[in-house]
Amino acid sequence: MAETSAAGAASNAEGIAPLNVLYCAVCSLPPEYCEFGSHFTKCKAWLEEAHPDLFERYYGEDALTKKAATLSLAAATALEADTAKKEKKAAAKEDAEEKRKMASRVTIKRIERNKKKFVTAVMGLEAFGIDLKKASKQFATKFATGASVSKNASGTDEIVVQGDVTDEIVEMLEGNVGVLKGVPADNIICVEDKKKKGGENSGA
Repeated sequence: MAETSAAGAASNAEGIAPLNVLYCAVCSLPPEYCEFGSHFTKCKAWLEEAHPDLFERYYGEDALTKKAATLSLAAATALEADTAKKEKKAAAKEDAEEKRKMASRVTIKRIERNKKKFVTAVMGLEAFGIDLKKASKQFATKFATGASVSKNASGTDEIVVQGDVTDEIVEMLEGNVGVLKGVPADNIICVEDKKKKGGENSGA
């Protein structure tokens, strides 16, 4: 037992070089498995440009000839049809996601509190893939004030920042500052919630 442990220790002492694995920048799979993903055409285009040597290995004339020899005509046709179907489905999903984003809005609300104090509520950032906790931390650092993620009266997550920083947040969004990226200027709405004399708030 001791001899086995000693042998293992000696092997580790010599060191084994880690295996460097290349991952596709499009689908994140190793290039040899891209054909099983849903972005095969884009994957091939990326590989041909970024790693022409690997492209030749996997998709060059010799590689395709060898692959064709192992597949029947029916199997090859079925594989191409399946790949085309996956790509079409992925493209439709991406298109739907883009349309959903374009229809979404980021609402920045200036809310009056007691004694002329204000807070700024930001809603809708998550629709554009922005992490609310990271954005909240960025606001807190930027304005040196409190900022937190909470649910509003309608049950929607929002970021509440202490102080009236509406204009500054709009500028950050339009400038794609930090994590605040991907929100078109036309999708930003600013509103004001003033406090009534009776103590109730009303949206403007």
